[in-house]
Amino acid sequence: MTDGQAFAGPSDLHLHSNHSDGTETPADVVRQAHGHGLRTLALTDHDRTTGWDEAAEAAASLGMTFIPGMELSAKQQWRSVHVLAYLFDPADPALVAETNRIRDDRLGRAERIVGNISRDYDLTWNDVLERTTADATVGRPHIADALIARGIVRDRTEAFEGILHPREGYYEPHYAPDPITAVRLIADAGGVAIIAHPVTSGREQMPLAYIEQLIDAGLGGFEIDHRENTEPGKRMLRELAATHDLITTGSSDYHGAGKPNRPGENTTADAMVERIIAQASGSAPRYP
Repeated sequence: MTDGQAFAGPSDLHLHSNHSDGTETPADVVRQAHGHGLRTLALTDHDRTTGWDEAAEAAASLGMTFIPGMELSAKQQWRSVHVLAYLFDPADPALVAETNRIRDDRLGRAERIVGNISRDYDLTWNDVLERTTADATVGRPHIADALIARGIVRDRTEAFEGILHPREGYYEPHYAPDPITAVRLIADAGGVAIIAHPVTSGREQMPLAYIEQLIDAGLGGFEIDHRENTEPGKRMLRELAATHDLITTGSSDYHGAGKPNRPGENTTADAMVERIIAQASGSAPRYP
């Protein structure tokens, strides 16, 4: 930070808008964050950056600092892994090509899932499109919203625990790079890569040996304080972060009405935000 520029905490570095699977506009996400006492935030929509300018403008109007971000989809064998990316170059050709490929495949995958569901339930692709915005990365949350609108389920939780759960037989896989590739793409684009909610309850976590490979590939750190991470998992990650001098973050993973998560329910220490800013070279924070 130079020329007197500085951010003010508390900071929440993981929020979503309706440009991916949140339910609010980027500006509304910023206003919600401000109303919950936050003064720095990152918009981290899935595999896209289209909400940055709107969020940055709203943040500036409220005297907040905006950290440009994204949540990049990845997959380690059968495990879904999300990699938070901060302050990267949004025009980096390799990263743009990869996010385009991910989004294109997600769209086709969503259509296939809806086709499967429509064999047993009154649901159409148009129902899903009505629940999305033009810039959204269409995915299972939008299918859940269409199921809710149709009165088939009560909320997203019921949808994901029932019809959209892989055991129900409607699930379809989608393309995503392996996490090592994702981390390298982010680092090569001048960004800082942080693994999102790495030790969530009910999911098999990545093997420790593979996490060590991610660190060797340029991983910046872990999102530790997240409502879905287990306490034993948090302790393991804190020890690993201390050993390798990695960044640790805490965030809400806010999705508006799509999840119970509230802005600022977990926050990132000022020193860790400073480290992200210092390490990044792809883009800059938007200060008020």
